[in-house]
Amino acid sequence: MKIKKYVSSDMRQALRAIREEQGPDAVILSNRTLPDGVEITVAIDYEAEDWVAPVERPAKRDGVQGFRDLLAQRESASSATAPVVDAAVNAELRTLRRMLETQLAALAWNDLTRRSPLATELLRELTEIGFARDVAARVADALPGGIDFMSARRLAIARLADELTTTGDRWLDFGGIVAFVGPTGAGKSTAIAKVAARWVMRHGSKDLALIGADSVRVGATDEMGHLGRLLGVATYTVDHLDELPTLLQRVSRQRLVLIDTVGLSARDARAVEALKALRAASPQLEIAITLAASMQTGVVEESLARYGDGGPSSCVVTKLDECASLGGLLSAVIRARLPVSYISEGQRIPDDLRVARALDLVSTSVLLAEKHGAAADDDMLTRRFSGVIHAQA
Repeated sequence: MKIKKYVSSDMRQALRAIREEQGPDAVILSNRTLPDGVEITVAIDYEAEDWVAPVERPAKRDGVQGFRDLLAQRESASSATAPVVDAAVNAELRTLRRMLETQLAALAWNDLTRRSPLATELLRELTEIGFARDVAARVADALPGGIDFMSARRLAIARLADELTTTGDRWLDFGGIVAFVGPTGAGKSTAIAKVAARWVMRHGSKDLALIGADSVRVGATDEMGHLGRLLGVATYTVDHLDELPTLLQRVSRQRLVLIDTVGLSARDARAVEALKALRAASPQLEIAITLAASMQTGVVEESLARYGDGGPSSCVVTKLDECASLGGLLSAVIRARLPVSYISEGQRIPDDLRVARALDLVSTSVLLAEKHGAAADDDMLTRRFSGVIHAQA
């Protein structure tokens, strides 16, 4: 690497010459003010030579006014070019920082691979399954020493299952008032139909009530009424959630009340108002958030963050048959400490519904990763687990 100096009457002229001769690869090392202009030192890849721009000297003036004019001209030039220099220096510093952090991340990951090959291999597999960085790292850190990989793998699966909580079949066993909430298209209405059909098969239709509170989606109320007629159960509709408290008093003798709500995106401000209205409807009302396994992990996390303000007591995972990875959703549920009630994996009513089991969910995530050939390269693992927070930022 060679050093080259540029001298000019002002900063703008010097920077223009640098860009024209050296292009974007030149690195500014320093700059200083000279009596007749400025000097910029840059690093280049070929032989150094000094470049001096023709200096346009101001016309000679007599007296104090000429000196003041010269000072004003230099102050104006300096203030105009200062932001350009600062931006160039900051850009170079950010580039150097990224390069340094990337190298440190690679060194940290290589050191971890050398010291704990079992842990790094397990981190690789958990990443391929789709589990988030914090969940995978917590599981790997809890592994005892002196075990083989297969034993570590079994322990990791067991640990993940321990972090997941489930509710069991409590709705069908004990009843309750359950409002299904969640994003549009998550499968709330289908999940309600499956739970209702299971209840009728086990207990009959007398103690079940269905409430349609989705006045936005076209045909939603008709769909709920058709389901009620098929199952022989009482069906009600409300145009606004403010009507729900009065209606719940009317059906207070029913053992199980299932409420279908309007599907709202996590970014929709109306979701917060809907949750407030549901909480105020009855102290016995339970909110269950419906999450489609086919949704992106970011959408799941955003939905849990928004609907989490409403205090959901459980979640229903739908569309398991349409997803390619389950680890991301399970990571989000683990972080939210939200129990899983049921798993829906098809359109058949009531067949494609089963009670959630923690070990079954983790095992399903492993099988999905193997089926779809999920892989994690060293670059991804380095950025995830090297401990360098800003690597590749």
